[in-house]
Amino acid sequence: MSTDSPVISRRWWPRSMASRLYLILFAGLMLAQGLSFGLLYFERMQSATAVMFNTLEHDVGTSVAVLDRLPAAERSHWLNRLTRDNYFYILGPGEPGDRLTTQRSRDALALIAREVGPDYRVYGNTISMSPERYQVHFTLHDGTPLTLQITPHMKPLAAWLPFVFTLQVILLLVCTWLAVRLATRPLATLAEAADAMTPTANGPRIPQDGPAEVARAAKAFNTMQDRIALHVKERLHILAAISHDLQTPITRMRLRVEALDESPEQQRIIDDLHELQHLVKEGVAYARSAHGDAEKPMKMDVGAFLESLVFDYQDVGQPVNMADTIAITATVRPQALRRVLVNLIDNAIKYGGSAEVALHRAAPDAFTITVSDRGPGIPEDELEQVLQPFYRLESSRNRDTGGSGLGLAIGAQLIASIGGHLQLANRDGGGLQAVITLS
Repeated sequence: MSTDSPVISRRWWPRSMASRLYLILFAGLMLAQGLSFGLLYFERMQSATAVMFNTLEHDVGTSVAVLDRLPAAERSHWLNRLTRDNYFYILGPGEPGDRLTTQRSRDALALIAREVGPDYRVYGNTISMSPERYQVHFTLHDGTPLTLQITPHMKPLAAWLPFVFTLQVILLLVCTWLAVRLATRPLATLAEAADAMTPTANGPRIPQDGPAEVARAAKAFNTMQDRIALHVKERLHILAAISHDLQTPITRMRLRVEALDESPEQQRIIDDLHELQHLVKEGVAYARSAHGDAEKPMKMDVGAFLESLVFDYQDVGQPVNMADTIAITATVRPQALRRVLVNLIDNAIKYGGSAEVALHRAAPDAFTITVSDRGPGIPEDELEQVLQPFYRLESSRNRDTGGSGLGLAIGAQLIASIGGHLQLANRDGGGLQAVITLS
């Protein structure tokens, strides 16, 4: 129970940094805005109350004196003239009620009693508390009762104030969105550049502008990319040098072995030397496959390109056919793509007996090329592992059948270097399908 509670309590929390910043900034600004509005409203209420108390005693004293000196028949005509926002006069004893309960009402009664004097026998009572309403009772000099009913309240807010408050909230939303966007855009650019980074130095460069922290991070990323490219280039040179140095002694050893008398032992040594030479060549090919983007891209008809490749296989009697195609014109690197397709088709023929090539549109700006066979397929838990270098299946695709474990790895890395993706999947009914996605 204790391990699940933190997860449950954080389900409402956004996952992206932009959403979190937006929520924190907007909540903070709205809290500050609400606090400012509340303090302003409280201060306005206090000021209005102070003004009301300052004018109440003098206004009531004058009004009572006027009503006291008027003839009884004319007093009712003056009541409307003496009415104010928070109080009005009633000719009569008013309503029965309880003793005054609030300090504000008791203070108002004391001020009024002091202003009019003891001759009017002033007293007060509370009529209701929700809303607060109380009465102050007087007795004029001719014995006529007079009641002052007070309902203390703030003046209603100005009609334009809600519109101004709404405009402020909208302005806060826009400013918060703009601030978060400006703050997180460099992170999004950095993430996109990291996703598109290649082992070569031809990956996207991040502009080294903007705030000092952003420019420093962009410079560090570009420097890291240059160092990785230099490191890979050095390793490629080492592999190339090793390959060059091994070719000569391997060839010399083969010549010496072939000069010996024919025997089963001689043939085994020749086979081992041939395998060694094949491994050296494929190792260098794998290292160079990371630099597939060195080829200049060109715009071409992908469907016609695949049909030409299939026809080349059919001309030499290989069981390769075009299962499905559509008209797609795209900018690709044809030599790198051809190397990958030849590798996949050769594997399909070798392990499945035949190959089927198809072209489909995956999205408005992307397409897929599939190479399928009806061979034994690959266990589901090893579909990703066979794309790793020097990984061989123990069944059919092993060293005895000529597999070095680099063919699929070369294809996957070469496709990745030109901005694509290679994925393997088992077919319904048996067989393997290699899917190349390019955009």
